[in-house]
Amino acid sequence: MLPADRDAEQTAADCAHCGLPVPAGLIRAGEPRQFCCEGCRTVWGILHDEGLARWYALREASGAEPRPARVSGRSYEEFDDPAFAELHVRAAPGGLLTCELYLEGVHCAACVWLVERLPRLVDGAVAVRLDVGRARARVTWDPTRTRLSAIARQLDRLGYPAHPFLGAEVEARARREDRGLLVRVGVAGAVAGNVMLIAVALYGGMFSGIDPALETFFRWASLVLTVPAVTWCASVFHRGALGALRARTLHMDVPVSLGIAAGFGWGAVNTVAGRGEIYFDSVTTLVFLLLVGRWLLRRQQRAAAGAAELLHALSPSVARLVADDGSCRDVPVASLVPGMRVEVRAGETIPADGAVVEGRALVDRALMTGETVPVPVGPGDEVEAGTVDRSGRLVLEVRAAGARTRLGRLLALVEEHARRKAPVVQLADRLSAWFVAAVLLLAATTFALWVRTGVGTAVDHAIALLIVTCPCALGLATPLAVSAAIGRAARAGLLVKGGDAIERVARPGVALLDKTGTLTEGRLEVVRWAGDDAVRPLVARLEACSAHPIARALAGADTASGGDASLPAEVRESTGAGISGRVDGRALVVGAPEWVVRFCSSSPPEWFGPEIERATASGCTPVAVAADGAIVALAILGDPLRPGAKELVARLRRHGYRVRLLSGDHPRTVRVVAARLGIAAADALGGASPEDKLRVVERAAREGHVVMVGDGVNDAAALAAASAGVAIHGGSDAALAAADVYVTRPDLRLLDELFVGARRTLAVVRRNLAFSLVYNVVGAGLAMAGYIHPLLAALLMPASSLTVIVSSYRARTFREPAERDTDDAD
Repeated sequence: MLPADRDAEQTAADCAHCGLPVPAGLIRAGEPRQFCCEGCRTVWGILHDEGLARWYALREASGAEPRPARVSGRSYEEFDDPAFAELHVRAAPGGLLTCELYLEGVHCAACVWLVERLPRLVDGAVAVRLDVGRARARVTWDPTRTRLSAIARQLDRLGYPAHPFLGAEVEARARREDRGLLVRVGVAGAVAGNVMLIAVALYGGMFSGIDPALETFFRWASLVLTVPAVTWCASVFHRGALGALRARTLHMDVPVSLGIAAGFGWGAVNTVAGRGEIYFDSVTTLVFLLLVGRWLLRRQQRAAAGAAELLHALSPSVARLVADDGSCRDVPVASLVPGMRVEVRAGETIPADGAVVEGRALVDRALMTGETVPVPVGPGDEVEAGTVDRSGRLVLEVRAAGARTRLGRLLALVEEHARRKAPVVQLADRLSAWFVAAVLLLAATTFALWVRTGVGTAVDHAIALLIVTCPCALGLATPLAVSAAIGRAARAGLLVKGGDAIERVARPGVALLDKTGTLTEGRLEVVRWAGDDAVRPLVARLEACSAHPIARALAGADTASGGDASLPAEVRESTGAGISGRVDGRALVVGAPEWVVRFCSSSPPEWFGPEIERATASGCTPVAVAADGAIVALAILGDPLRPGAKELVARLRRHGYRVRLLSGDHPRTVRVVAARLGIAAADALGGASPEDKLRVVERAAREGHVVMVGDGVNDAAALAAASAGVAIHGGSDAALAAADVYVTRPDLRLLDELFVGARRTLAVVRRNLAFSLVYNVVGAGLAMAGYIHPLLAALLMPASSLTVIVSSYRARTFREPAERDTDDAD
């Protein structure tokens, strides 16, 4: 049943917009519809007022998980600033303007439907096109009728806060390059197809006869069709060969260019002379197959955008500047300088490094440290850009902004290590110089051996050798195997950025695993309850009035309370300590044990102290509960291990890795988790800052191969510096940008599949290379001996490539979920 149609049957605890439970403190008695937040209330009203309620049906059909609306209420005035326009706005035909925006909250096909109907809501908005996979919208508008800020405000009201997409120019250039290469592939394929059809007629005429005039026409037609393939489509190889010769080195483009030129040149001579073979079918097929291989290789290596451009999306693009008279206005973060004061409200991301001068709040530092519990801050405390204010209003004095913040320096480290990381030299590349030299030497030798029998015969045998040994199969061996493996990996739930990443993952060494969010769930939950169970529903209802992560864990620990339960009264929350209130006539105090004890009129029970010590020793967080002036219970909260975490550690060791735990959490907590996973205390490093993690990775990399597995911004620099970085599902954009591999599902078995599949892929590459080399050695020998005519060489060359293609795409490198489940059952 859809939220728009089920009002009469909806319980008071269901949000009319997203369907999630409504916190008890937000329930409005007597209203037919309830909302979990003001954002959902706003969006629900807009959708129904504007006749867009079909969005609910589309969301239900897509099977998307319910999510509360994210409405920031910003003015977006900075989007109309000339400096902003110079950076992000581009002119479009007809006097229109266009800008690419990153939208928060995009998650399903229904979002596409709603966002692309924005022109119905904003007069002057011409078109909006949304890439749901990247949450990127291209907005086109008429500047004489509306402003970009008005469009952004409407998107915000729909639950999609907008940010400038910083990688638009880079991606546009990459798209132009990819489109240009794809056009070459298309032209080469069309030419090869037509020339092959003509070749079939010519080959048939060799056996059953053909009219001389028609044969001459077909030969000249083949020549004319081949010219664009050889001159324009294959120019990428000719330029590469010329550059190699200028640099006095040899690589795969040299024999490719030479073979294409020799085959076309001698075929053209024979066409003019009206004798001999013309080779145009082999030449055009060779150009087409090599361009396909080049395009596949580029697709593997193409990153979505520069690391820094993606990472800067983690920090806000606008700050709320506090003027001397106390008024506030939105300004671009780039305009902040030390000494300015900015306001940060609950739920907002801190825009700059600074010191708190006014207010108290809980700040979520998970971005920098990975810790799940927010820390209290007040006047005089330092805060960092990118961290989140979870409660209360803060006024900060800016100490550093933009690239000078700690987050900015981390992003610079990510970029630096991404540039330093030399691409892994593929085995085919290592063989190429020797192969090229050998082919050229053998071709010259063949010509010298046969020139005594006639120049024409010598040229035929030399060209036959160049064609039969043309490194098409050798050049396709690696990119095709890797491309097929990357496709299978994606279907298995592993997004691999390139073939070099597969090679690096396959090499054993040291595996550094982040704890929070990687081996653990990355969220708090009640793992044990000591004391009176009868107060659990009361505690859950009281904690539902708070947005603190501990409160969310306690509120979700009990589901027995019905929607008709009375609301808590006299609720008071103390930042960094706990919450108090009256529920069903009982006075409750819930929070840090030392804080709760101060509200008690009697001494704690005997079990209270030992339970706290037990919880602390196990790396958990104890939360005390007092009712009517007496301690009655203790909730022990922890971050549970993900299913399969212990098995993953054991499998990594079987793969030859030394497994170490690296975390920003308290060292005691890290050692406890390490013991549960079977990792020695010496290999469990806790309290590590992002800079510490980077130093650990760099030190380990000097001693050998390092794979880093993490999920947060605090892991990003380490992921970039490692030999191979792996980002886990649910991680930050920074981790995804810096990592070589992204695990798309919260299933640790996929990590094991990554290491096994990478090794299988390298085995396929080696098999392809071995076949290519054997084929070339045998073919070269037969060509030099005169047993291979150019016509036979032209038939053998594509056959070798076909063998490599079949070998690559039939290989079972990465197992898909169904295959893995079947194999595990066996």
